[in-house]
Amino acid sequence: MIAVNGVSVMFGGFTLFDSISFQIDKRDRIGLTGRNGAGKSTLLKIIAGENVPTEGSVAIDNDCKIGYLPQTIVFGEGTTVRQEAAKAYNHLFKMQSDLDNLNMQLAERTDYESEEYLKLIDRIHLLTEQITIHGLAEMDGEIEVVLKGLGFKQSDLDRPCSEFSGGWRMRVELAKLLLMRPDIFLLDEPTNHLDIESITWLERFLQGYAGAVVVVSHDRAFLDNITNRTVEISLGKIYDYKVPYSQFEQLRAERVEQQTRAYMNQQKQIKDTEEFIERFRYKATKAVQVQSRIKQLDKIERIEVEDLDTSQIVVRFQPAVRPGDVVLMAKDAAKSYGDNLVIKDVEFSILRGEKIAFVGKNGEGKSTLVKMAMGEIPFDGEVRKGHNVHIGYFAQNQADLLDPEVTVFDTVDRVAVGDIRKKLRDILGAFLFSGEDIDKKVKVLSGGEKTRLALVTLLLEPYNVLILDEPTNHLDLKTKGVLKEALRNFEGTVICVSHDRDFLNGLVDKVYEFADHQVKEFLGGIADFLEAKKISCFREYEMRHSAKKGVAAAVEQNAVAPSANKLGFEERKQLNKEVRKAEQRVSKVESDIESCELKIAELEEQMANGASDESIFKAYGAAKQELENLMEEWESANAELEERRSKLD
Repeated sequence: MIAVNGVSVMFGGFTLFDSISFQIDKRDRIGLTGRNGAGKSTLLKIIAGENVPTEGSVAIDNDCKIGYLPQTIVFGEGTTVRQEAAKAYNHLFKMQSDLDNLNMQLAERTDYESEEYLKLIDRIHLLTEQITIHGLAEMDGEIEVVLKGLGFKQSDLDRPCSEFSGGWRMRVELAKLLLMRPDIFLLDEPTNHLDIESITWLERFLQGYAGAVVVVSHDRAFLDNITNRTVEISLGKIYDYKVPYSQFEQLRAERVEQQTRAYMNQQKQIKDTEEFIERFRYKATKAVQVQSRIKQLDKIERIEVEDLDTSQIVVRFQPAVRPGDVVLMAKDAAKSYGDNLVIKDVEFSILRGEKIAFVGKNGEGKSTLVKMAMGEIPFDGEVRKGHNVHIGYFAQNQADLLDPEVTVFDTVDRVAVGDIRKKLRDILGAFLFSGEDIDKKVKVLSGGEKTRLALVTLLLEPYNVLILDEPTNHLDLKTKGVLKEALRNFEGTVICVSHDRDFLNGLVDKVYEFADHQVKEFLGGIADFLEAKKISCFREYEMRHSAKKGVAAAVEQNAVAPSANKLGFEERKQLNKEVRKAEQRVSKVESDIESCELKIAELEEQMANGASDESIFKAYGAAKQELENLMEEWESANAELEERRSKLD
């Protein structure tokens, strides 16, 4: 269907692609991966015909229709959501217009037996069939299904696009693309502006789609759910794996290990050859051999070891003063934009050291509450910081707030104060900005590089609370992993707004769900939140949650009933004994969980270092199952403890 033949791209003296070739066939599901700046977006633009390679070509079948979604789009104005989505059918509108003109010509003609008249009828018949096949009559229904699947409400469809944020308008562009039904989708970070529910819907759509898909994404779960092939761009070359992303990681580690061994062997061979040449260069009896070795050395094709595996971000947050027990609290907090109520009656207390995820559909108030906490917008009620709280805030559009005309170094130099200014080059180097990179202007950086640069500023001050609004957008998978590990080791409090399931899993220990203008607290991680309800997306949770409201109210009433009665001495003594026993059970399970997590971490480290023994994989699977069982036991033990305590109140 599409063949990339010997494509090379050079910028000045830098080679982005070095004669790469691969093929895209029907029904291929390709995850295009590589570190930030490797050229993923550039390759998609070349395939889409928006960029021209320095050398090589892209061959596309004549009847192949390409649908391309770039990371950034210049939006049109003056249309509603429905009207903008309907532009996907412009080719059918053109057919309908042509058909109407032909029917008008037919009505005016009387030469019923002529060859021209019969040709006109044939053209009308052909156009009518094409319009019917492409489903113009079902257009309105298709538009509503796709837009609602991507998170729009019925009332949103006839609102002007200009009333929506950039993220929601990007969804309209994605809807147009899906409605076009091209032969191949080229999707550049399609999940960046989607919530978990919409990501799940898009996964189902692409899984059942008859065409091919090439997607750039840093959402590991999304890649695993829709791809069956991974194409990696590394050091200007292409590596093609016929497996989804998770399996690719293991195969890639094996390849890099082999590459490293070959590199070391070659370096030894080069060193021995150079020593021979240097030793016998001036001996006439060895002249022929020396010249032979020099020619041999010149012919060696030097092996490169991928710098992605020899350099990585090292994120260390500066030590900060210890805050009070409560770092952020809200009471009767509410926010409306005109008649549009976003959240109301919000109450919570976030404690020192907690790692919390804000989750929920877009538009439910996650970013709004963050802005309320930062004092960026007016609101009703109370949201205030605790004692000695110093917040580091990463806004959703933080990368876009960077000055495009300033260099990388000057960007951080303007923020840094005091002795840390002496370490700026080291910090930038840790974030993979080295050599000439620090003199680049921000405007030439990729989306991931801009995000990395924006994250650098969080290291320049000693924060004890971090509020991160979609910090992983545009970050490559390895950078996300390093950032996740740094946040896990961060001693302060983390509040993370994210739709990235893989990033949140194992990072947060509490979930705040935003739905129906309310904020609901859930103890446990993101996987626990979804697994406890036996669901894969929040839509099912909401349906079950509303159905169980009556049951929950009855349980709550039963739970508080004992407190209305005076407990006797013996009853209280027995309850205290039961509470202590329940506390011991919870403590024991928590200790087992900690041991199990350490065991899993050790096994993951062994696998990351190239261990491929089958027993390790079996042990890893058993440990993961043990952890899942322990988490269920912890929930049961904790529920029992709360029940015992409530009877003492």
